Amino acid sequence: MTELRPDLAIIAANVAPGSRVLDVGCGDGALMAALRDQRQCDARGLEIDAHNVASAVGRGLSVIQGDADTDLADYPDASFDYAILSQTLQTTRRPDLVVEELLRIGRQAFVSFPTFAHWRGRLSLLWGGRMPVTRLLPDTWYDTLNIHHVTVDDFRALVKDRGWTIDGQWFLKGDRETTHANANLFAEHAVFLLRR
Repeated sequence: MTELRPDLAIIAANVAPGSRVLDVGCGDGALMAALRDQRQCDARGLEIDAHNVASAVGRGLSVIQGDADTDLADYPDASFDYAILSQTLQTTRRPDLVVEELLRIGRQAFVSFPTFAHWRGRLSLLWGGRMPVTRLLPDTWYDTLNIHHVTVDDFRALVKDRGWTIDGQWFLKGDRETTHANANLFAEHAVFLLRR
């Protein structure tokens, strides 16, 4: 079994055993496989990339090809315990509506994203005048899938504006968890657990 990406490991550790899970933007199904094998979850997936769908199905996972921006409406209300969106929020056309759908479909929703306010990115803009290219954001500005650049404070403001509740929040600096203090400046990646 492959080791999970740090944000996925946090999510996996906080999903209750035996839960019904929908992983939106599930990639090759690594998180779903871990949830199935280690937490005995009924994990389903939605993925836009056909190659990733084939990889996930090859692992014996239930994954369909679809788009988070348009296909979540097909899922019934409260059909999952958790809906998960990991490193996909910033690639959606309307992130606010996608999170609304996650919270309609699942009792709780995990959302993880790279944060664009990390100090290295700020310095890159300040001193070099160019969009940063980092380990978590490896593509140049013209060749990236990221269409909405989100920060920890932006996401918290969205949560407050919509009246959602944060049940958990974790921040990563590199591959390690870091404190909540100044997360908007020092975290490279954020994971939130939400509910209505």
